Amino acid sequence: YPHPCLEPILKRTLGVPLFQEQLLKIAMVAAGFTGGEAEELRRAMGFKRSQERMGTIETRLRSGMDKNGIVGSAQDQIVKSITSFALYGFPESHAASFALIAYASAWLKAHHPAAFTACLLNAWPMGFYHPATIVKDIQRHGTPVLPIDVSESKWECGLEREERKKAFLEGEEGKCRRLAVRLGMRFIKGLKEATGRAIEEERRKRFFEDAADLQRRCSLRTDEITKLAYAGALSSLGISRREALWQVAEVSRPLGTLYENLPLSSSLSPLPEMSAVEETTADYRATDLTAGPHLLEHLRPALAARSILSAMELRNVPEGERVKAAGAVIVRQRPGTAKGFVFLSLEDESGIVQAIVRPDLFKEHRALIVGSGGLVVEGKLQKEGGNVSVRAERFWPLPALPDLPSHDFR
Repeated sequence: YPHPCLEPILKRTLGVPLFQEQLLKIAMVAAGFTGGEAEELRRAMGFKRSQERMGTIETRLRSGMDKNGIVGSAQDQIVKSITSFALYGFPESHAASFALIAYASAWLKAHHPAAFTACLLNAWPMGFYHPATIVKDIQRHGTPVLPIDVSESKWECGLEREERKKAFLEGEEGKCRRLAVRLGMRFIKGLKEATGRAIEEERRKRFFEDAADLQRRCSLRTDEITKLAYAGALSSLGISRREALWQVAEVSRPLGTLYENLPLSSSLSPLPEMSAVEETTADYRATDLTAGPHLLEHLRPALAARSILSAMELRNVPEGERVKAAGAVIVRQRPGTAKGFVFLSLEDESGIVQAIVRPDLFKEHRALIVGSGGLVVEGKLQKEGGNVSVRAERFWPLPALPDLPSHDFR
């Protein structure tokens, strides 16, 4: 303990102030704060966390501790505990509430990953990570995610039993019908909920025979079925993305908007089919996520040729080695307590690696770091507490990546 008088306050948390109430008691015991002054301290540590008010309170803290004979390093340590804690701490009741939510969420993710993920996606916008990252994380943990499809998807994300013929043939009947997440039509950009619900309702009556049947029965406009086609949601109807887009264009071109609800024609598209990379890119542009391969998976051969390691490969590299990593930038953070350092989360097909950027480097490369959907980062590898990070020294853009969703400076 910084001073013997603090033992009754800090004993149960082993000398470390964890809760706002402890800080208030410390101020009252060590510095002689009145109830009113403690309330002023609590407000300064509140939602807006005023550093100016904390500066004024620090002067009062030191004055009170001088009168109580608490001086030197003990005084400095107490002041540092209070002023530092004020930047991130909160009441014990809040801590208990968040701890319960965190434990319950972890339990659900571990024991019911498909249901947990579907509900998390349906609650969007909510939480720290974008749905694109949530989907890739749960896939890496072994839960299948199925794409948006007019023959299977509802407006919301749901659950399906994934048939696993290979498991059955190998005698693992218990694994033959594991739960999978089916993505909902809610993630198709620009598609109205009423349209998604109409598709869902019509499908309950009977399955769609083909794209023309879908368009006619659901009274879809050209732009609506174009969105579905581009997102790959018509694949179960025996029509590829390019075929669907061609047919929509063919219908709308000669007749104009006056007849845009006429059924799709059945003429074959002369356009080449999308490549695997083009399909993944189309997924991100149409829905901001993909149930298919991560974009970095397509780039891995070219990245490997440049000695750029994946997040998983970095775990096998000794700490302190100079490495290069690459990924989609899914998080950009600059915490108030980090002295200007910026932290980037780079996601690839195998996981997430953090890049640590010095203030001077961020200032020099700000446009590149903020404006690039993907980055290559070079620097020394750092490992701590099971986490892998790169102390960044050099940066390059990944121009092949489209604009990807990210959580920036919030």
